[in-house]
Amino acid sequence: MLVQVCGDNAMKKTAVYKWVKRFSEGRESVTDEARSGRPATSRTEENIAKVRQIVRENRRLTVRSITEQVNIDRETVRKIITEDLDIRKVCAKMVPKELTEEQK
Repeated sequence: MLVQVCGDNAMKKTAVYKWVKRFSEGRESVTDEARSGRPATSRTEENIAKVRQIVRENRRLTVRSITEQVNIDRETVRKIITEDLDIRKVCAKMVPKELTEEQK
């Protein structure tokens, strides 16, 4: 029935059974539960400020070179640049996502 309604986006049969079992055991939330393990600590305000300063000094740097300067994971640097600083690459130069009329 799910495949008829949702098409290819439907959950697999085993996943449906797993969730039915969880809810029948008393689970009420659909959000993920906290996982064990080490929490992410490299995306701190201090590291965001370092990356911001490096990008302001030279907008033509690659994520790899910024990673070497800050000494944190490349994916973390990429997330800081795109999500926290709201910057993207345009013609090998990092620029704010929304340009002002003067910048255009």
